[in-house]
Amino acid sequence: MTTHFITAEIDLQETPTELQKVIEAELQKQGEPLRWAITSVDVAQQKATVEAVVTKGSAE
Repeated sequence: MTTHFITAEIDLQETPTELQKVIEAELQKQGEPLRWAITSVDVAQQKATVEAVVTKGSAE
């Protein structure tokens, strides 16, 4: 099992609950999220930058 630091750009959502679900779904594509944080928001483009640490099994 290895850990990876990733950055993702996510479209802002109508509610914080929806945003959290979209972020977690996007991170699951990269591995199992250990932790994540929104590090910046571009209001003009309606994008949030998320930095995360994910784990991947050796078979992935």
